Amino acid sequence: MYEPSWLSTLPPVLAIILAISTRQVILSLGVGIWLGFCLLKGAQPLQGLAHALDGIVAVLGDPGDTRVILFTLLIGGLIATIEKVGGVRGFIAYLQHRRWVSQAKHAKWLAFLIGVVVFIESNITLLVAGAISRPLFDKYKISREKLAYIIDSTSAPICILIPLNAWGAVVIGLLASSAIENPVEVFVGAIAFNFYALAAILVAALVIRWDLDIGPMKAAQHRTERGLMLWPGATPMIDPSIIAEQQVADATDKARFMLIPIFVMVISMPLGLYVTGDGDLRAGSGSTAVLWAVVAALLVAWVLVLIQGKHGVGDLMQMFLRGAGGLLPVAIILLLALAMGDVANLLGTGLYIAQLVQDSLPVFLFLPLLFLVSAVIAFSIGTSWGTFAIMIPLAMQIALPLELSTSLFLAAVLSGAIFGDHASPISDTTVVASMAAATDHIDHVRTQLPYALLSAGIAVSGFLFLGLFIL
Repeated sequence: MYEPSWLSTLPPVLAIILAISTRQVILSLGVGIWLGFCLLKGAQPLQGLAHALDGIVAVLGDPGDTRVILFTLLIGGLIATIEKVGGVRGFIAYLQHRRWVSQAKHAKWLAFLIGVVVFIESNITLLVAGAISRPLFDKYKISREKLAYIIDSTSAPICILIPLNAWGAVVIGLLASSAIENPVEVFVGAIAFNFYALAAILVAALVIRWDLDIGPMKAAQHRTERGLMLWPGATPMIDPSIIAEQQVADATDKARFMLIPIFVMVISMPLGLYVTGDGDLRAGSGSTAVLWAVVAALLVAWVLVLIQGKHGVGDLMQMFLRGAGGLLPVAIILLLALAMGDVANLLGTGLYIAQLVQDSLPVFLFLPLLFLVSAVIAFSIGTSWGTFAIMIPLAMQIALPLELSTSLFLAAVLSGAIFGDHASPISDTTVVASMAAATDHIDHVRTQLPYALLSAGIAVSGFLFLGLFIL
């Protein structure tokens, strides 16, 4: 039996340091797992590597973990299918045909509402909102930086508040692997305390309502009103002509190819929880429910396309495989994160840290500290999911022995990771937001940062209040 000590903290600490310094989450998690098994087995480096590989393979022996990893690949296939068969283009064409926007404020609210409604996946949210709204923003002389900010503030922040999508599945899977008996309930309990996500959405709405332009955003707006879409010398992330070409829909591109599968997936998730929980949603299997939901959505998408005769089974399979391959890195990160959680449990990392901080750190500082650490990691490595993989198991291992609220600890980690990802210039969502808005990437980062810092200040204050009066 391994006796927990300061050595138990080395694997996750090393993984965090390597992730920040190298920005290679997969490599960092792999090294942490290797070190953990070297300590656990008292093994030499080569023997530790063999044990680490066995530990990674053992993750697939857990049905729940395997379902989450499989779901990640399937959601990639679904996203690619919806895009390739013209579902996104058809949806854009439908909105443009209805002409629901007649003034500048309408254009901004449209971008905001698309970000709220299309919550299946953050990058799809960004691309759909950007593709629909960019021509309208240019028409009404609203800065593209404002568009990038609005869609960036309603993509990941919305996705992390919804348990019925890929983000929810990842978090629920990480909770389940961290000895949480009711992961869905813990996730739902954290929604109301996910202060950064809530603040980012609220601040974006207030910015639209009152036309609030702060710092660099004010200068960008003045430039746009003078007829300049970009600063001199600025480089948009994508050629606007390419975006225009991608927006053109033909007669076979239909909004239903996107809307119906998404609707099926949304209603299938609670139905799966109901069935697997024998009538109790809270007792249902989150991993099973999301797997059923995405399979149902994928089947419906295929049926719709085959009925119309737009593509054959061979084409659909190629689309699916390309999409699944696109999310293979995320699936590998999840696999390694689950293995890291297992070895940390065996080392007693959480128990040791819980005992240490209980004696040396006031309890009211736990939540603000978790928020800040998660934010630093996400900002440095440019991924909120990678931060989830590192910080959620660690946070749960601290909260459980101390019998503190796991939902509050989860909320602090999720908030910090979203803030760091939102503010990071190397984040994939930040880059995609710049691309979708056809603006200069660094200009987007500069104009968005004041709003992100404002939301982060609100979040830190909220977690400090919870620490002082609730925790």
